[in-house]
Amino acid sequence: MRKWVSLLVVLIMLSTTVSLAACSNTSETEESTYKVGAILSVTGAYSNLGVPEKQTLEMLTEEINAEGGINGRQLEMIIYDNESNAEKAATLATRLIERDEVLAILGPTTTGDSMAIIDTVTSGEIPLISMAAGISIITPIEERYWVFKTPQTEKEAVSEIYLYMQENGIKDIAIITDTSGFGAGGRAYLLSEKDSYGINILDDQTFSSGDTSMQSQLTHIKGTDAEAVIVWATDKESSIVASDMKALEMTIPLFASHGIANMAFINNAGEAANGVIFPAGKLLIADQVPATDQQQKILVDYKNDFESKYGTGTISTFGGHAYDALGMLTIALEKMDGDMTLVDARAKLRDEIEKINNFVGTGGVFTMSPQDHLGMLPGSLAMFEIVDGEWTLAP
Repeated sequence: MRKWVSLLVVLIMLSTTVSLAACSNTSETEESTYKVGAILSVTGAYSNLGVPEKQTLEMLTEEINAEGGINGRQLEMIIYDNESNAEKAATLATRLIERDEVLAILGPTTTGDSMAIIDTVTSGEIPLISMAAGISIITPIEERYWVFKTPQTEKEAVSEIYLYMQENGIKDIAIITDTSGFGAGGRAYLLSEKDSYGINILDDQTFSSGDTSMQSQLTHIKGTDAEAVIVWATDKESSIVASDMKALEMTIPLFASHGIANMAFINNAGEAANGVIFPAGKLLIADQVPATDQQQKILVDYKNDFESKYGTGTISTFGGHAYDALGMLTIALEKMDGDMTLVDARAKLRDEIEKINNFVGTGGVFTMSPQDHLGMLPGSLAMFEIVDGEWTLAP
């Protein structure tokens, strides 16, 4: 009798364990919230980019939930700070997938951090919408089934700069690039695309993230016949290049990547920022975009909402990348079915993101496809020149 009782107890315990295991595979669609994760550089070297991203996600989550949520469910946004550290980003991605059981991940902020978690999200079979620029984040496409992104890539930005140079008769240039993932990616396209636009690169200099002076490299460039310089880095190092060029009394124009599209660059470079030319989304000049542009309303509404909450002059294209990422994910969440396992829910979201068509965001207009996980349509970027510390359209 004791043996039979013991066996019965074991069977009951096994039954309970199986039931609990089955529950752990239940998706957010059977609960009261949609749980989403984000990994951002809120502190560290790239906090100038990560902070407006975090602020945007928090603002939009509040707005979505105040309006009744998505499909009648509240949006739960779990934001982790990877401190601008790629290794920590990978650890946090695993935590979001396995412990927090989120439906999708937004971010990280930078190309290097995004590359660090691609294997994790791929093996975890969870959609990722990166807020970083590197084209390697979404290529080769056959290896990026679960990965999407919102910012323009080096390819679009380099093409805009070279086209502008071509139209203004600039042929002989020098480049100075960061050795980081973002800088290296930009350098590769600056080199590969130059012949298509009749550009000659007379000098090719590099520096490391965190360097505090580039005068040695710029002195070498000054000794050439370069008609312009292109710096490819984010705001901090690019502002040092601008300041060092001014200190060396270099009068040729400085072009920069879209990585400087926030006020931190102007604040750090001071007067040296004036005259710098770069490509970016139209958000920086939202008030100047004509009403005939389909992005105009989105740009103005987001700018007004953000600056009314966080202060005038705080708008940043990097916050805009977060706006676009959550906007895309919201479209996919609206297509969710009722009861799905977590595995099926993640797969469903991935498929719906890939079907996004003519999504009007702050960075451009997007149409995703199995062949293109950015889908940014032509005409999404503008060329800017900084004049008296203000963003203006380049003449």
